[in-house]
Amino acid sequence: MKRALVISSHVAASRVGGSAQALALAALGIEPVVVPTVLFGRHPGWGKPGGGPVPREEFAGMLEGVAAQGLAFDLILTGYFASTEQVRLAARACRGARVVVDPIMGDTGKGLYVRPDVAEAIERELIPLADVVAPNAWELERLTGIAVDSAAAAVEAARRVGKPTLVSSIDCGEEIGVVYAEPQGAWLASHPHLPDAPNGTGDLLTALFAAALLEDITPAERLRRAVGGVAFVVEAANKSGARELPIVGAALEDGAAVRVEKIA
Repeated sequence: MKRALVISSHVAASRVGGSAQALALAALGIEPVVVPTVLFGRHPGWGKPGGGPVPREEFAGMLEGVAAQGLAFDLILTGYFASTEQVRLAARACRGARVVVDPIMGDTGKGLYVRPDVAEAIERELIPLADVVAPNAWELERLTGIAVDSAAAAVEAARRVGKPTLVSSIDCGEEIGVVYAEPQGAWLASHPHLPDAPNGTGDLLTALFAAALLEDITPAERLRRAVGGVAFVVEAANKSGARELPIVGAALEDGAAVRVEKIA
């Protein structure tokens, strides 16, 4: 069985962060091993989340315990971090597998929602180790200084990152898009705006694309699967009135219809 190490947040009652990614990976037949950076009861958007950051000693000890178990990983996913020490320790663990770094720093309308030193540590310590970087448009702007206001701008900014890059939250007029850019080309997947998207779509997108990296398929098909899977889950949430992403009951392999085109 394929196995993934997920280093990110654990949020008990909300389908976000590493806990949501673990559900998605398990649904696709990939065994998740989760090392949490924070332990929250719910997403802070609902109010006081409860819990807090995992202290350095406990975080380091968990990583040491995982390493001592001698597990082989096919994927390593990194996401939310509460401290620069966590980033540095996670960087040491990023070896022997494909590494997907979601540089969780902030978003449009919210700005930076980690400490500046944490954002700088992610850029300095983790992005150089990544096989794929998965920022949203706001984060890509912060990383590159390029205004990511279109699919073409996303490709330009991704080239500056110098790594294969998956960029979410691309405004495509009446549609919302995701760009994937690598040296061999760039693709845009888009679908109509959905009425309401629960928190966690970026985490889910990263997990689904990372899982597709383990399949012998084209970049365009990886992008279609990932974006279609997220759209399917959001559609299911809208139909049922769910306040959280219904990851467990969703057929992630099938996904919703999305349009994919090569743009570079």
